[in-house]
Amino acid sequence: MPTISNKVIISPSIIAGDLSTIGTDVKTYNSDIIDILHMDVMDGNFVPNLTFGPGFIKNLQKHTKIPIDIHLMIEKPENSLKQYMELNPKYITLHYESAKFHTRYLNLIKENGINAGLALNPSTPIDAVFDLIEFCDIILIMSVDPGFYGQPFIKQSLSKIGRLKEHLLLNNFNNVKIQVDGGINEKNIKDVVSAGADIVVAGNSLYKEGEINENALKLKKIAAS
Repeated sequence: MPTISNKVIISPSIIAGDLSTIGTDVKTYNSDIIDILHMDVMDGNFVPNLTFGPGFIKNLQKHTKIPIDIHLMIEKPENSLKQYMELNPKYITLHYESAKFHTRYLNLIKENGINAGLALNPSTPIDAVFDLIEFCDIILIMSVDPGFYGQPFIKQSLSKIGRLKEHLLLNNFNNVKIQVDGGINEKNIKDVVSAGADIVVAGNSLYKEGEINENALKLKKIAAS
C-alpha cells in the first residue's frame, strides 16, 4: 500500500453554488481552508450543460485571491486555450477524450507558467494516460460522468485512483498530483484520500446550507483522521 499524505487540498466546484452571487460569495471564503476554486467550463457539446467562459472567470478573479483551477469540459479546447492561459490560473486541465494533440497543448500550458493537467472520464482506462504523465502536473479522475453535479460517487473510481498512485510512486512522478471530482462527501472522502487523492473537488457537500468554510474544514478533518 502506498504511503499517503494526510494533507488534502479542498477545491469547491463553483457551479454547485449560486453563480448569480458568486462574486460576493467568494469574498467570504477562508483561504486558509479553501485552497483552490474549481471552474468547470462546459460548452454544451462535450457535455450537455453550458456554464461560463473566460470573461466570467476574469471577473471572478477580481473578487478573490484564491487560486483558480480551470477544468475545460469542451470540444476542441485548442480553439480557446489562449484565452484561458491569459487568465494565468494555477491549473488548466484538458480532457483526454477531447484533446487531439495532448503533448502539444500540455507543453504549451506549461510554457506559459501554468500547471497542466489531463482529466479522464469514468469510462476511460487509467492506463490511457500513463505515457502522458511526464507532460502533466495533475491528473483529474472523474468519479462521476462529467457535465452534471449532484451525481453519486462511482465506487470503482477508488481502484483507479489507487492504480494511478502506485504508478506515480513506482516511476518517481513525485510532483504529479491526483485530483478527484464527483460525488465526494463526508462518507467517502477518507476512502478517496486513502486511495491516493491529493486534491478533492466537492460540490453539494461543500455548498449545503451555505456553510462552505465549515463544510470544507469538516471534510479536511475527516480526510486526515
